[in-house]
Amino acid sequence: MSSTRASTRRIGPQGDDEGRWRLWGPYLSERQWGTVREDYSVNGDAWAYFPHDHARSRAYRWGEDGLGGICDEKQRLCFALALWNGRDPILKERAFGLTNGEGNHGEDVKEYYFYLDGTPSHSYLKYLYKYPLAPFPYHDLVAVNQSRGRHEFEYELLDTGVFDEDRYVDVTVEYAKAAHDDVLIRVTVDNRGPDEATVHVLPTLWFRNTWSWAEGSAKPRLSAADGPHGTVTVRAQHPELGDYDLRVHAPVPLLFTENETNNERLFGSPNASPYVKDGIGRAVVDGDEAAVNPAREGTKAAAHHTLTLPAGGTGTLRLRLAPAGAPTAASAEEFDTVFRDRIAEADAFYRDLTPRGAGEDEARVLRQALAGMLWTKQYYHFDLEAWLAEHGLGPWSPPSSSDLRNREWFHMVSDDIISMPDKWEYPWFAAWDLAFHSVALSVVDVRFAKEQLELLLRGTHLHPNGQIPAYEWNFGDVNPPVHAWAAYFVHMMDKLRTGHSDLDFLERVFQKLLTNFTWWVNRKDPGGRNVFQGGFLGLDNIGVFDRSAPLPTGGQLEQADGTAWMALYCQSMLQIALELVERNSAYEELILKFVEHYLWIAAAMDRVGDLDDGLWDEEDGFYYDVLRLPDGQAVRLKVRSMVGLLPLCASTVFEPRQLARVSGLGERLRRFADRHPSLSVTLASAGAGVEGGPRLLSVVDEKKLVRVLSRLLSEDEFLGPYGIRALSRHHAKNPYRFWVHGEEYQVGYLPAESDSGMFGGNSNWRGPVWFPVNALLIRGLLNLYGFYGDDLTVECPEGSGVRLNLFEVAKEIADRLTRTFLRDGDGRRPVYGGQEKFQSDPHWRDLITFSEYFHGDDGAGLGASHQTGWTGLVAALMTLFATAEPGDFLSRFTKDS
Repeated sequence: MSSTRASTRRIGPQGDDEGRWRLWGPYLSERQWGTVREDYSVNGDAWAYFPHDHARSRAYRWGEDGLGGICDEKQRLCFALALWNGRDPILKERAFGLTNGEGNHGEDVKEYYFYLDGTPSHSYLKYLYKYPLAPFPYHDLVAVNQSRGRHEFEYELLDTGVFDEDRYVDVTVEYAKAAHDDVLIRVTVDNRGPDEATVHVLPTLWFRNTWSWAEGSAKPRLSAADGPHGTVTVRAQHPELGDYDLRVHAPVPLLFTENETNNERLFGSPNASPYVKDGIGRAVVDGDEAAVNPAREGTKAAAHHTLTLPAGGTGTLRLRLAPAGAPTAASAEEFDTVFRDRIAEADAFYRDLTPRGAGEDEARVLRQALAGMLWTKQYYHFDLEAWLAEHGLGPWSPPSSSDLRNREWFHMVSDDIISMPDKWEYPWFAAWDLAFHSVALSVVDVRFAKEQLELLLRGTHLHPNGQIPAYEWNFGDVNPPVHAWAAYFVHMMDKLRTGHSDLDFLERVFQKLLTNFTWWVNRKDPGGRNVFQGGFLGLDNIGVFDRSAPLPTGGQLEQADGTAWMALYCQSMLQIALELVERNSAYEELILKFVEHYLWIAAAMDRVGDLDDGLWDEEDGFYYDVLRLPDGQAVRLKVRSMVGLLPLCASTVFEPRQLARVSGLGERLRRFADRHPSLSVTLASAGAGVEGGPRLLSVVDEKKLVRVLSRLLSEDEFLGPYGIRALSRHHAKNPYRFWVHGEEYQVGYLPAESDSGMFGGNSNWRGPVWFPVNALLIRGLLNLYGFYGDDLTVECPEGSGVRLNLFEVAKEIADRLTRTFLRDGDGRRPVYGGQEKFQSDPHWRDLITFSEYFHGDDGAGLGASHQTGWTGLVAALMTLFATAEPGDFLSRFTKDS
């Protein structure tokens, strides 16, 4: 095999070997404590039941966590770093953060770590952690944040002063694979401070505790083993995984204990053995030598390195995790050769992905965004039937026996590698997040992207009634139905790059989505009027009320966004069916089904029956939710928000050749129009355009489109310097108020964090910029351009006198989103706001995080700091607009063959 061919098979998403190369990866969570999976409380308070203080001493039930770690694909054997600066009260084994009740803006990690590099097969990975040399301010972070109100800034780790005078070390962990099961590990520690510093570095190997939960389960074993002179070895023996050696290239002490709960410390009951999960920490920090096993065996082990580094000095550790008995690198030079080769391959891989003409900073943002996407993979294990049984519930338990969450999901078993929103703040999947993750992942690893889209549609996840599980805190909640759109997008990306249409993938997805679509129609359109509900639909606090809770007014809420999502769902299913009908004429009936569904929904967006109480407001030229009261009255809730912009997303253009595949489609639609004359206007709009040209399905006609765009593109409303805001800035001076039983409900423009605790308070849809909905708006504009072409122009920004076509408008929005991360003319990145350390320090300024959402006026990152998942869409936007021309979107819909 040539070196080029070998490199491709090691790194890229194709090739028969590639699946084997994913055996080991960054599948370890950043946080397992405080999750629903580990919650066995009587009141469902997961944060309080398993706090950070317990994590070092208490064996987990369903997964593991660590710093910059890796594990095998079923998380049987784990590797991560532990650190001690000689001053902390505990060993640093995992990232610390605030629980939802401790933070003044909800839960939040209070550490600085960065995903710097990675390849799809994890042949090369790079992670950086910044560890202060002063005592870590655990108590200070909690106390100060708890004392602050929601209108004050969060108190961050930099604010505590522990990084003053650069008294910290950079700890960089790199992984390079010599083979699919042979992982070389390099740990580099750089003293950034002005004085000599001693740091304890403990690379740690341990087994996930699987033996305590099932009687008769075999217990794996770690033990000290012989190795070449100048090295020490930990032998790992597992009945399924096989035997592995962790070879440490230094003659350092090996410390062994058990991955078992310290019942004595936590609960005051005796331990079965003196060797428990926190034994290594007690030995290192407290000097308790009796806490580790002198026989040098157990289920958790660490190699204790003590590095004394001069000011500006560097220390390097080398380790290798490989099958027992495998040959090892004989020298540092040979070891480094493997790293040089893997890094060179990664560089070549990303050169190919980076658009031509991209500058150094753009290439850096693209690479770190995609590295974050690859690093936030996590092994996610949750058997709901077992978990519910452990809470005393069975499938036939009476409904009144418990209000335990997720009690209707007995069928669900997850034992998979899943793309997480954020492995600390959201170390569990969310349905609509995962769809956007797949779109971003399609840039770097389309195979994994397709696997993720199919994952939630399997029988182990999809509810028998057709519902897709929403997220761990409530699988029965409702996320926007974007899976069909994401599946079609990923399919087209795959087809564009390979020239091959994976119709098998599309068909598998389509068949399962049929069930989910039916669930939506039956469950979320209670009046049968094609106006949909759905609760918060991922937009948290965007509305006047908590849309997931009973309304204080009684009655029902007809949602502009819920209805628009369903219009997009119809269009996406129609697109997939038009692909599949090419090889199976049975899809012709389904094509007509989704056309008809769409027409009913589009008509309902404008009117309901004969009453002027539809979602469209002619006076304002905008879409609003409608509150339907118990007495039959209807009230439009006139909040100008993303809810009213999402109808733009439900715009899809169809090529003439696609429609020609369906025999008699035109005649059947004419018969449908004759039967339903009230839909004739909608159908005419859907068929507008020149004879033989493209056909547009859009909730908004040209007149409505121009009116909505005038608000979208106004810098006094939605168009911010770094993307489209979730709420119009009009509400900064004119908050929307609604009174119920003497109580005022108000929505005002909040460009940063939320000022309420609705949905936990760590998320805000009342002003900030969110990448996923921005990406969908861009998608809608590009489709509309594919239909209108250069004939339709609008002012952008509104009032500027500059007129742009819709392709140029879409590109302008994408450019503003991308500028969030790029250095401006003063060398500053908007994403870091006023954090001067990140803006000017050479060891910080190029370390980019991809936050959950962004300040609506200045672009500063907010919410979860490592939610690369859907913010990683920036990589897709950068590649799309660097390679696509306006003509590409016109020719796609007008070509004859």
